[in-house]
Amino acid sequence: MSLESSVLTPQAQLAGLVRGAGRVVALTGAGISVPSGIPDFRTPGKGLWEKVDPTEVAHIDAFHGDTPRFWRFYRPRFAELDDKQPNAAHDALAELEAGGLLDAVITQNIDRLHAKAGSEQVIEVHGSIATSSCTACRASYPTESVGELFDQEGVATCAVCVGKVKPDVALFGELLPEAAMGEAQRLCSEADLLICVGSSLEVHPVAALPELTLAAGGRVAIITQGPTPYDDDAVVKLDGDVIDELGEVLTHL
Repeated sequence: MSLESSVLTPQAQLAGLVRGAGRVVALTGAGISVPSGIPDFRTPGKGLWEKVDPTEVAHIDAFHGDTPRFWRFYRPRFAELDDKQPNAAHDALAELEAGGLLDAVITQNIDRLHAKAGSEQVIEVHGSIATSSCTACRASYPTESVGELFDQEGVATCAVCVGKVKPDVALFGELLPEAAMGEAQRLCSEADLLICVGSSLEVHPVAALPELTLAAGGRVAIITQGPTPYDDDAVVKLDGDVIDELGEVLTHL
């Protein structure tokens, strides 16, 4: 065997790390859903925040200060997200979990695509479009029922107490769901291998999760286009298309 043929590709190296790790966790960001037709937030010329100032529509103060405008922006976006389907990258993580090679998926995404793909242990640290809740009495509504709550001003109003209804997603200016974030921190602290997929790892507090893995002696692998703050700490960094990269990893398992 030649020296060249004996050298493992980065994808094969990652597959070997997955096989050899006792506890493997995935952390996913907007980049994993881009192939499903969902734009990320910050890619120049394409990102969602290229077209609108997030502080004007995605901040909790914007929700309370101009609720009709908030819903004018989010109502069609949530309807569009509800129609999106998982891609092969979501499927790959579901396959790893089904095969006993992945313990859980921590996701920054609110699109529910991991669950649609069949992943069972999904921690949604930024919330989900699955439900909306009254900001006054906390009555909860499934996403398919929210459309019935809108009044003439375009505000979703609680059927129980007439309070304002807000999607169960974390807006700017809000704390992340405490239980989900606590579970994410526990998983990362106990992970032998944390695979970060499609995340710039720049948005806190989620961006600090890989540090928990590293501090506990675990390893971090990254599958993300573009640089991240953890590139120098990663045992493997893959910067190709997430579908292609995860597909290649699966071929070596």
